[in-house]
Amino acid sequence: MFGIVRPCRHRLPERLAMEWAAHLCGLCLVLRDEHGQLARPATNYDGLVISVLVEAQAGRTESRRRTAGRCPLRAMRTALVATGEGARLAAAVSLVLASAKLRDHMADGDGLPARRPVAAAARSVARRWDRAGAVTGSGLGFDTAVLVEAAGRQTAVEAAAGPGTSLPTVTEPTETATAAAFAHTAVLAGRPANRAPLEEAGRLFGRLAHLLDAVEDLDADAAAGAWNPLTATGASLEEARRLCDDAVHGIRLALREVEFTDGALARLLLAHELRRSVDRVFGASCAHHPGGPGGPVGSPWRTPGPARRQGPRRGLLAGCAVFAGLCCTCRLCCQEHYDDPWSGERREGWCSRCDCDCGCGDSCGDGCCDCDCCGCDC
Repeated sequence: MFGIVRPCRHRLPERLAMEWAAHLCGLCLVLRDEHGQLARPATNYDGLVISVLVEAQAGRTESRRRTAGRCPLRAMRTALVATGEGARLAAAVSLVLASAKLRDHMADGDGLPARRPVAAAARSVARRWDRAGAVTGSGLGFDTAVLVEAAGRQTAVEAAAGPGTSLPTVTEPTETATAAAFAHTAVLAGRPANRAPLEEAGRLFGRLAHLLDAVEDLDADAAAGAWNPLTATGASLEEARRLCDDAVHGIRLALREVEFTDGALARLLLAHELRRSVDRVFGASCAHHPGGPGGPVGSPWRTPGPARRQGPRRGLLAGCAVFAGLCCTCRLCCQEHYDDPWSGERREGWCSRCDCDCGCGDSCGDGCCDCDCCGCDC
């Protein structure tokens, strides 16, 4: 899974942790039910924010939940999961986002999709996900063409960018796409007055996602000779950090104008967790792990010491088999470390890194956005 909003399970209050998991599982199951098992890898953390926003405005009802069967990623437990228009819109957006990410890997020549035997299959999957997203979006009154057009325009924007080009110029297509998706949550929830502030929040969310991805990939892109907005424009990390901080603040201000029925989870994800995402990407570390703030900028995911060891390398099919085993046994998400199925390199489990350094979520009960325990401005 990918995305910038990755709340730590140690920090979320129990009620909000269950709600977040309900939206995540709901998104995954809508992808499976409407588009088949092969669509489930399109599940991502940022896409489920769409589902959260719809429910936060419309309110939770019994019709928006269903009991899902046992799943290996839930340790073979059943669970109540989100369903309805919010989950379906999240699925449509996630499919198009995943399609764009596949094409981005192919264009940059990195990752598994860049390998010639895989590229043709990746292009076919990307086209299928675009069509599937369009079908689901159409049923909800949302035209995913704005997302596809923005992804296509991104290539031209990057080709025209050079030293001195502003970073917001490069991030504009992403901002346009996310603004449209956020705004449509107000339409589905029947809250037309929320459309403008949510469009603004979505625009800033898109800028933030684009910049954080660029900073995370800066070292790898430099090593591979791949295009990176910071390198191409000559922008500094300090400038990227300033824009990210401004985006987080702008999202908080926009959320103040949104009328929610129950906005605790939406505010926690879009105000507090985004701030933590910025701190994480720019070098702050988790209180549960060694190190502290002030580490090397752009490399917060490096595992220190012997955890970087190399294991045996595998071919495509053997690696896929090992990957399936890691998924089914929950080792990808629940184990502190695992060996990459293809390269054998030691990786961190998806849920192993967190940044629980204040604990204010627990003291607030329903999230510190609704009280003053953090002294925040949201």
